[in-house]
Amino acid sequence: MLDLMPSLKDWQPVVDGVRCAVATVVGAAGSVPRPLGTSMVVAETGEVLGSLSGGCVEGAVVAAALDVMADGGTRREFFGYSDADAFAVGLTCGGELEVHIEPLGSAVWMGAAEPMGAAGGSGLGRLEVPAGSGAGTALALIRRVDAGGAGAVVVQDPAHWRAEASADLAALLGPAAAGAGALVQAAAQLEPLLRGGRNGLVRFAPPEGCLSGTGVPPHPGPEPITLLVESRLPAPRMLVFGANDFGAALVPAARLLGYHVTLCDARPAFTSQERFAAADQVVTAWPHQYLAAEAAAGRLDPRTVVCVLTHDPKFDIPLLQAALGLDLAYVGAMGSRRSHAQRLESLHAAGVTPADTGRLHSPIGLDLGAVTPAEVAVSITAELVASRNRTASGQPLKHGSGPIHQRAGRPHPAGGPRTAVPVPAAPPAAAPHHRSFHHAAAGRPAPPALTPQHQEMPWT
Repeated sequence: MLDLMPSLKDWQPVVDGVRCAVATVVGAAGSVPRPLGTSMVVAETGEVLGSLSGGCVEGAVVAAALDVMADGGTRREFFGYSDADAFAVGLTCGGELEVHIEPLGSAVWMGAAEPMGAAGGSGLGRLEVPAGSGAGTALALIRRVDAGGAGAVVVQDPAHWRAEASADLAALLGPAAAGAGALVQAAAQLEPLLRGGRNGLVRFAPPEGCLSGTGVPPHPGPEPITLLVESRLPAPRMLVFGANDFGAALVPAARLLGYHVTLCDARPAFTSQERFAAADQVVTAWPHQYLAAEAAAGRLDPRTVVCVLTHDPKFDIPLLQAALGLDLAYVGAMGSRRSHAQRLESLHAAGVTPADTGRLHSPIGLDLGAVTPAEVAVSITAELVASRNRTASGQPLKHGSGPIHQRAGRPHPAGGPRTAVPVPAAPPAAAPHHRSFHHAAAGRPAPPALTPQHQEMPWT
């Protein structure tokens, strides 16, 4: 939803005051096209903003959203893959999606100076978005997605937000927040997600017991309070040292991955060249001095990436000595294996420990047989993506087996739902507007939530 919020202001159905509903992925299993938190807005005129699956289930979601706008309630839809019916609505990739759908309302206000909590209205109809909240700014959204509540809280500073001090969060949780330790429990689960810039689904155990592994109460009872957290931090930084052909190729490739890219070189004749204009910032300074100054100013964090492409010991050694002493996501250096061996000798002689040099990605990049600057840029960015996903093997997908995308939660129980056609069942008594669904072909009741008590998506 965070990605769509800036666009809502100028979306014609919203401008015209047309009723809308928002559909959001709140559970995922197996291989799915889009991650937790992905949203799509549907207008009653049939217009759509965003996508949930790249086309697999959009038609069925639009139909369900129109029903939500007609009855004013909320609902859950479950989509999977039907081996028996190739024409059923579902995910051809074999994954399963749980989609929460609720009214958005026509009063979507943009440009508010302060975030708005749930106390000012139900659902997302009175959601306010701070001015200037573009794709590169820090912002978080906490939404109630269980049948027993509605509303949202916008958090402008996710890195420093405190759950226990938030009156908006207390209003969102409702009477449950009055219990001793409720906000403490919320802080323990919400704050790590917000501060890490991650998405996650958080369920709160009922007072009388614990949640099961699937995130639903082990005994019949009210649905637990469930919050969907979407958090976005400012773009992570990449510092590219070396104003050369390889730096010129890496800068645009890194920006495609969402990095804020700074190119640094000590030679003004090189940094002034037009081919580096794609960088967010170009700096003329000695590399190790610039890195030390940025660290001292607090402008580096554990997501920062350093790529050393200067291939010159007088630049490389002091720079790598400084970089390996910082808490950074990735430090890589270009050069041959012979250059790497000489580099290690110099770093160890300068006092850098073997443990620290063990974190150095050198020679930089994955072994793709890259030769040209553009190919080397692909090699470097491929290693970056692999390095931030612990399950990545770096091997061709054709040689693997099982789901392509590893899920944070447990696998779906054996014999779980596989068909994709949702059929309405009787709504639960505690939530008359929340419709659960079962899968027609199997004749089973609605599946448990596809997420564990605390599911999150890694930072990307």
